Amino acid sequence: MLLAIDCGNTNTVFAIWDGDEFIATWRTSTEWQRTADQYYVWLSTLMRFQEVDVMIDEVIISSTVPRVVWNLRVFADRYYNCRPIVVGKPECLLPAQPRVDEGTQVGPDRLVNAAGAYDRHGGNLIVVDFGTATTFDVVAEDGAYVGGVIAPGVNLSLEALHSAAAALPHVDITVPQAVIGTNTVACMQSGIFWGYIGLVREICARIKAERGIPMQVISTGGLAPLFQQSEPLFDAFEDDLTIHGLTVIHTYNKDNA
Repeated sequence: MLLAIDCGNTNTVFAIWDGDEFIATWRTSTEWQRTADQYYVWLSTLMRFQEVDVMIDEVIISSTVPRVVWNLRVFADRYYNCRPIVVGKPECLLPAQPRVDEGTQVGPDRLVNAAGAYDRHGGNLIVVDFGTATTFDVVAEDGAYVGGVIAPGVNLSLEALHSAAAALPHVDITVPQAVIGTNTVACMQSGIFWGYIGLVREICARIKAERGIPMQVISTGGLAPLFQQSEPLFDAFEDDLTIHGLTVIHTYNKDNA
């Protein structure tokens, strides 16, 4: 049994993979102070509650927060007696090496998204991930990550408006009833929603023009379906793309050990 851990800036996902499917998935807030023992108490409690009685013997980790990796390594070693694969470390093999500027350290989440998207959709892709940041990952014909774009995340932009402007309230993102807002909340929701519609459409169009080839646009992240409701921005939506990518990389490492 494989435990796949995707640690993002905001949330961390734990998923158990039996070789064919995910039999359980849990989400918690990302906190670098959390110890290995606390991870185990949290996870083992949820496993008992949902009657998930399995023996985990392999662990793979992707983390955009370097400070949590050490405790996750200890967690895997202490409680599952295994040395975890950590995406982005030299010992972790990738199905296709990224082609970026020399010395550039590509975020593990972007490498994992590229691997997962290529496995499901083939090459020549733009992967749009609506996370803490909104990222655009360009996947070449052979599955290699070849660069991309980073923009502020949707909720991060809303929080910035609320924090920096005393008169602006905190609002939730939703599909606005009209472009022209007739109150403060509606104005903010319209600006964020249609602003990100324009951002995604324009960046994807420019990537396609720069590459000069047809490309599919794949979305992931919780807010992707919201934006797809009003505009046909994406060719496909994958709600588990990053976790799936971890299983792809894990399998590749096992086959090429």
